Amino acid sequence: MTAARKPRVALFATCLADTLYPETAKAVLRLLERLGCEVDFPLGQTCCGQMHYNTGYRDEALPLARRYAEVFDGYDYVVAPSGSCAGMVREIHPGLCGPSSAVERTYELSEFLVDVLGVTDVGAYFPHKVTYHPTCHSLRMLGVGDRPLRLLREVRGLELVELPQAEQCCGFGGTFALKNAETSTAMLADKMRCVQHTGAQVLTAGDNSCLMHIGGGLSRLRTGVRAVHLAEILASTEEHPWVATP
Repeated sequence: MTAARKPRVALFATCLADTLYPETAKAVLRLLERLGCEVDFPLGQTCCGQMHYNTGYRDEALPLARRYAEVFDGYDYVVAPSGSCAGMVREIHPGLCGPSSAVERTYELSEFLVDVLGVTDVGAYFPHKVTYHPTCHSLRMLGVGDRPLRLLREVRGLELVELPQAEQCCGFGGTFALKNAETSTAMLADKMRCVQHTGAQVLTAGDNSCLMHIGGGLSRLRTGVRAVHLAEILASTEEHPWVATP
């Protein structure tokens, strides 16, 4: 009897992880390999085009969508540590350049773990008090639901506390935070109050964009609350624990 073939997974790191949060992409790699996947990082990958499309530059987003379909063709699955970017690919790309196998096989991380691999206990260890923010695109566009919470509840040592008004937007919204700075700042203040109310040491989410926004505010207020991507929590083990960066 031959051993079952490992699923061949392409990591779509996203622009933000590639440029500002490489530890998140590395965490996804470690996590998926630990769970028995063969992971590749296609070097030809670029932006999904979300910022262009959302700002009204549809024509500029089109070649990026076509490139995505080309670069990620042939893999069993494509996994992204971002509900925002995965949502752009799955919901918008087909309208830009038509259906493709790459689009159809694209998953946000928690979706892939729960729905494809069929696991909630990934063998993680993270001895901290954590609260979870469901980002808008993962919640409203992809409908990931409670998948991230199911994964967090199985992490050994982790104390999960509920975030008040969790489904309320943090105010980032990509270029929204630039175009509507005052509104964005007010929404951020509401979200930070809710995070501080939990008494959590760590705020987690499935999108680094929202974590950057909320985490930046929490840092400026010197709250001591760390913003940590879900992938980094799930990749943490007793042998190789998560270590806070300065």
